[in-house]
Amino acid sequence: MSAAEPDRARYAVNTYSYTMSHTAIDCLTRLAGRGYTEFELMMYPGHAWPADLGPAARRRMVRFLERNKLVVRTLNQPNIDINIAAATPQMRVYSLGIVRSVIELAGDLGAEGVVIGPGKANPLFPARVDRMTDLFFKALDKLLPVARRAGTRLLVENMPFCFLPDADSMTAALERYGADEIGVVYDIANAEFIREDIAAGLQRVAPRLHSVHVSDTGHRVYRHDPVGTGRVRFKRVRDLLMALPHRRRPILEIIAPDADAGIESSVAALSRMGWDSIAPSLSEENNQ
Repeated sequence: MSAAEPDRARYAVNTYSYTMSHTAIDCLTRLAGRGYTEFELMMYPGHAWPADLGPAARRRMVRFLERNKLVVRTLNQPNIDINIAAATPQMRVYSLGIVRSVIELAGDLGAEGVVIGPGKANPLFPARVDRMTDLFFKALDKLLPVARRAGTRLLVENMPFCFLPDADSMTAALERYGADEIGVVYDIANAEFIREDIAAGLQRVAPRLHSVHVSDTGHRVYRHDPVGTGRVRFKRVRDLLMALPHRRRPILEIIAPDADAGIESSVAALSRMGWDSIAPSLSEENNQ
């Protein structure tokens, strides 16, 4: 690796952009060939979907990961199709069933956590926040024991389309619920889109911070674009993260037509701004 080339192994990659074009194993093989070793695997039929992965397929995936020295850190799912705080009990039952199956898959794959959204309100006529919070807590009551049995964690993400979109409201709800084992995934682009003060947001979630999602966005259209194409001040965010005890690989959640190019340009841009120093290199990890 030349002095000017970024250390790709210091970055994790979310597989969102590959869900409609690659199976999970084909996608991870493609990304591993470019030097990435840690991943957030998106749940999507044809890519990786719990109902499509029986015991034999799960064992094959574990062997694939072990053979190639790759890690699936987290599982995630597009949150448009499910709503664990929905008004209708039928939708809540359906949504909890999907999330439960993802949690069980995470346990089988040895993933550290499952990313969830707290639920979505009707944008035209939203239910009261206290009512939706109660439904969110009831969902956690059902999902937390499943995660404990599976040996994984629930990770709540700040999402603009959810009823707890910002760091403060999301963290305050988790504090009221009271399970310290529930972590947070802080999405920088999501925070930027709602014009949240990212410094304040990171400080607020710091005690529960498990992972950071990295992409770019503007303020008028919600995006997860390559780094440097939107409004996120990545050099400042790097400095904010370095001031925290958080030392995990940032997860690139780039959603772009040419995902390969978007990921590569993002890593190059982040590396120039000093992001390589946020997480240890593979050699440093092996020496610990």
